[in-house]
Amino acid sequence: MKTQLRTDITIADICKGFVYNELEGKGLFGLDGKLTIQPEYQRNYIYADGKRDVAVIDSIIKGYPLGILYFNKVGEDRYEVLDGQQRITSFGRYVTKKFAIKDSNGLEQYFNGLPKDLQDKIMQTPLLIYICEGEESEIKEWFKTINIAGVPLKEQELLNAIYSGPFVTLAKAEFSNSQNANVQKWSAYISGSVIRQDFLHTALDWVSKGEIDNYMSSHRQDTNINELKAYFTSVIDWVSTTFNSVEKEMCGLEWGRLYEKYHNQAYSSDDIDKKVKELYGDPYVKNRKGVFEYVLGGCIEHKLIEVRVFDEATKKSVYAKQTKVAEANGHSNCPLCACGSNSNKTRIWKLSEMDADHVTAWSKGGATDASNCEMLCVTHNRAKGNK
Repeated sequence: MKTQLRTDITIADICKGFVYNELEGKGLFGLDGKLTIQPEYQRNYIYADGKRDVAVIDSIIKGYPLGILYFNKVGEDRYEVLDGQQRITSFGRYVTKKFAIKDSNGLEQYFNGLPKDLQDKIMQTPLLIYICEGEESEIKEWFKTINIAGVPLKEQELLNAIYSGPFVTLAKAEFSNSQNANVQKWSAYISGSVIRQDFLHTALDWVSKGEIDNYMSSHRQDTNINELKAYFTSVIDWVSTTFNSVEKEMCGLEWGRLYEKYHNQAYSSDDIDKKVKELYGDPYVKNRKGVFEYVLGGCIEHKLIEVRVFDEATKKSVYAKQTKVAEANGHSNCPLCACGSNSNKTRIWKLSEMDADHVTAWSKGGATDASNCEMLCVTHNRAKGNK
């Protein structure tokens, strides 16, 4: 890969013809149409938070260096931003009056409200730019390398860079667009940030069954995302119709996996809703996130909801009572051993050799307290638990 250092390009040059797409939240073009600011392998613009974008402008006004920018040469006198699109979009947005900064008196100042000397200082600031030329593989490898520092690229942002093309363009427009009217509904079930590619990552994970890399590679040149959208919509619709209520613990669950496992089973949404509410009100349920899979699976896998176990004080108290009675009657302090016929029939087990068990199973309404606790030897308790 070849590089050429340019120091003759100013902020005014970059901002000539600057275009910012408010709907998609990204800088599109600059340098009088010669520069593509956010090619598809770039992450979305994430500096629009009133802090980082303002910090860029403050740095320029104070004369601090903005750091090196990298452009990829894609044609005769045509470039795309390889590194620096966050900074470029920030000063481009400021110059085109998209946000304000506060002056020394704490008053908000848009670019056109600044004194003429400060406007000139910003516009005449020279930039340090390396123009890079190379094969696609070289450019993208360099892109990954220079993004090790700063705000780390997420996995999906890197995958977008590696497999940039028509499929990624369409997928980002659908799943990485914060203005998409469906985002609020999706947010009930998907965690993370739209602009940091978390929603797109989830959609791809679902449709590919976890093989995102392979899926993006095979669909890279597709001119539609019909399969991706259809599968994603199917999962969301299944969740929202199976569960009447939306609980905060639903967000971020493996809905794609659960859809594959359970969507062919028939459920009564009213019965499901009743069971979820019952489990939410049960003080012995420790893991509410597991409630949904627990209910879908027929309320069998108790480990999903982490039913509260007996505390140490209860175990010691019950152990002491059982042992006292057992020693007085000459049989084992494990009730199941005492009923047997082998050498353990009269064995007194140590506390460390026993486990606490529900006399009446929790799943059948048994409480997790001393009145419903018995101590069993480890062997019998595990055998009972496996039945």
